[in-house]
Amino acid sequence: MLEDKEKIKKSRLPKKITPQRLKNIALYYLKRFDSSVENLRQVLQRRVYDYAYHNPEWSKDEAFNWIEEILADFQRYGYLDDARYAEIKIKNYVDAGKSARYIAGKLKQKGVVESMVQDLLEEQSYDAFATAMHFAQKKKIGPFRNAENRETFKQKDMAALLRAGFDYDTVLQVLAQEE
Repeated sequence: MLEDKEKIKKSRLPKKITPQRLKNIALYYLKRFDSSVENLRQVLQRRVYDYAYHNPEWSKDEAFNWIEEILADFQRYGYLDDARYAEIKIKNYVDAGKSARYIAGKLKQKGVVESMVQDLLEEQSYDAFATAMHFAQKKKIGPFRNAENRETFKQKDMAALLRAGFDYDTVLQVLAQEE
């Protein structure tokens, strides 16, 4: 029984970090997900930190240089492009009924520059009212709620729209609509 636990512990140890291994990790990640440069940097750094945690004598500095080289190569090859990533994400978020504030926050977490997000939102002619109506329709709140329940749940619907990141004026416009 004790031997089984030791085998499990050994099998969970991270593999040695090399430039080729980091490159393979990055390629595999990009094969499955779109990513910004900063997001991929964080993914690779987590792998380095994980390996360094289990091997305290190993130096992370060299691995961080490898990561920067990989990111530069991937940008040169066109695998990573923050503008393309932001454009795709913004379209998906708008289609899902997310507010501009939500979109900006999510993309900021992924390392996309805020000015780029604002420019892309303007370029895609983001309409806060239409997006809020889409959100309300999806959640069946506000004008999409049964007529007899609208007044009862008005405060709740308002709170849901505000939590979703829509501004107060837009929320009032949505709630004033009739289905």
